[in-house]
Amino acid sequence: MAVNASKVLIIVNNWGIEETELTRPLRDLQAAGADVTLAATTLDKCETVEHDRYEGETLTPDAKLSDVQASDYDLLVVPGGTCNVDRIRVNEDAITLAQEFAHEGKPIAAICHGAWLLVNAGLIEGKTASPCRYIAADIENAGGHYVDSQLTVDDANGWKLITSRKPDDLDYFVGAIKDALGD
Repeated sequence: MAVNASKVLIIVNNWGIEETELTRPLRDLQAAGADVTLAATTLDKCETVEHDRYEGETLTPDAKLSDVQASDYDLLVVPGGTCNVDRIRVNEDAITLAQEFAHEGKPIAAICHGAWLLVNAGLIEGKTASPCRYIAADIENAGGHYVDSQLTVDDANGWKLITSRKPDDLDYFVGAIKDALGD
């Protein structure tokens, strides 16, 4: 499969998403020809932030989390933003989607706090990940291995996990997503 023949699902809460961690994968993958769906908790506008603090861009979701299925997509992206992920990591629809992607052997890409969802979904055990340092203890306590790296790609447990620490790592993160899609 090539990027331009792939379907990518990005999942978020409707506010508190780190702007570039959403917009860069969304727009870079669209520019490469991927069919990208932005799914949020509700169909209300998605309010992003810069550095968890400053108002960012507002985007319109394509679907609700409850209305999408892993079987319709090739890869899952979980952007960061502390408030964003703090909400979706307890959202049953988001947890179920992450579990379905992993159980179907499909790649999951999580940047910054995004890996928090995978902790709550019970998917991090036996995986090596490079999320932001603020959740390193959560990764370790869930049976994963934390490394401080711009990018980590781990194929353990029958599915590919792509993780990066922060917006400065987006070139590596998006590049690894494209590689996973067969670019």
